[in-house]
Amino acid sequence: MGNPTGFIKIKRKDSYSIPPKDRIKNFDEFHETLPEDERLEQASRCMDCGVPFCQSGMTLNGMTSGCPLNNLIPEWNDMLYKGNYEEAYKRLIKTNNFPEFTSRVCPALCEKSCTLGENDTPVSSKENALSIIEKAYEIGLANAKPPKNRNNIKIAIVGSGPTGLAAADELNKAGFTVTVYERNKRLGGLLMNGIPNMKLDKKIIDRKIDVLKEEGISFVANVDIGTDIKTKTLLAKYDKVVLALGSTKPRDLNVTGRKGKDIYFAVDFLTGITDKYLDNLLDLKKNIIKNKTVVVIGGGDTGNDCVGTCIRLGANNVIQLEMLPKPPDERAEDNPWPQWPKVFKTDYGQEEALEIYGKDPRVFNTTIEEFIRDVDNNLTAIKTIKVGFDENNKMLKVPSSEETIQCDIAIIAAGFVGPEEYLLKDGKIKINKDDYITNNKNIFAAGDCRFGQSLVVKAIADGRNIAKKIIETV
Repeated sequence: MGNPTGFIKIKRKDSYSIPPKDRIKNFDEFHETLPEDERLEQASRCMDCGVPFCQSGMTLNGMTSGCPLNNLIPEWNDMLYKGNYEEAYKRLIKTNNFPEFTSRVCPALCEKSCTLGENDTPVSSKENALSIIEKAYEIGLANAKPPKNRNNIKIAIVGSGPTGLAAADELNKAGFTVTVYERNKRLGGLLMNGIPNMKLDKKIIDRKIDVLKEEGISFVANVDIGTDIKTKTLLAKYDKVVLALGSTKPRDLNVTGRKGKDIYFAVDFLTGITDKYLDNLLDLKKNIIKNKTVVVIGGGDTGNDCVGTCIRLGANNVIQLEMLPKPPDERAEDNPWPQWPKVFKTDYGQEEALEIYGKDPRVFNTTIEEFIRDVDNNLTAIKTIKVGFDENNKMLKVPSSEETIQCDIAIIAAGFVGPEEYLLKDGKIKINKDDYITNNKNIFAAGDCRFGQSLVVKAIADGRNIAKKIIETV
């Protein structure tokens, strides 16, 4: 490394965050980057540690440790420290097609397994990657680079999320003629529709897709394969078809009062808000959330995004229910470094709720028993119950722990159960979770539709892997 004592002399310094009371006034990204000299200093903290767990992508105790993309983190940190943005960019995109996305939305698995993080604060690799990719756009390194040669093989990719885009990018670079189909009116899949603008500005997605278009990839939006175009028609037009459908079928709640208005699935809620925002139709002073008490059911990242979104829409109060117990503040003995740390964290939405409402919105060990409605079928309250878990991790309800709380709007953020099935039924397709090829030799499947709901970095990795598989089979 260029500065072998940087990790000793330099302390971690994160980018500036706009205070909650100011940032909730809009849907803008709220992190401001460090000055260039300070960012280069932060890159110098990367150690010559010998075994860089940050890029390992190993599974330890059922959890991913390090980057699933096997990003060459020590190499581009060193190049960044030296101010060599061109080489830093080359090393960054060698393993990651979309660092402009991951450096904004990834939970930074690399940092959680950073060797420095065992005894000190880890290297700020996520923010370092963001500075490299944004500098690359600024100085023209990230401009379109169309392939010099083309083969005669045509590929259709169904889905424009991170898996579909990564597969398209890799196949296009290899000379294939690629067309990406997206059922929504905007490209980007859940990057566009499932992640709020303040977490990932949609201009960033459009910027990259414009580059992919210049490089020769065709995009067809607002067309639903399996409905608007039948699978057999697609197979007649293309040599190979890649299903990058995602895992978009939401997990529902089978409880009394579920049927009726005022209850939304998180993905539908977030997509609707994003559509209105991008169409300049979102009114922060008058909307379905304004002055309402909202209960978000689910404690994950999507639930947190719903909390932050509802606060910006002027909710009177937001409560977030989580079935699991509150994690410990520090690593338990059975959760040592470099495993993913199962510790309590406060994300941006919860941080904003603490500031606005004076309390953490999360209620742990709690689930829904009933949605309570008035005579006009309006949602007025929910009945909750405390839960625990036995030695086999089976959920147990705690007797006499029911509680009724006010609820005007409920948002179900309980995860997803797999891909929607109409396209699979249309093409009589069976996805093989252990392989990329389906029961049809010309149809491949990758990403969340193959292995279930996961992270953007894993989706990108699977998109790259499916492209490699296709290249090897033709």
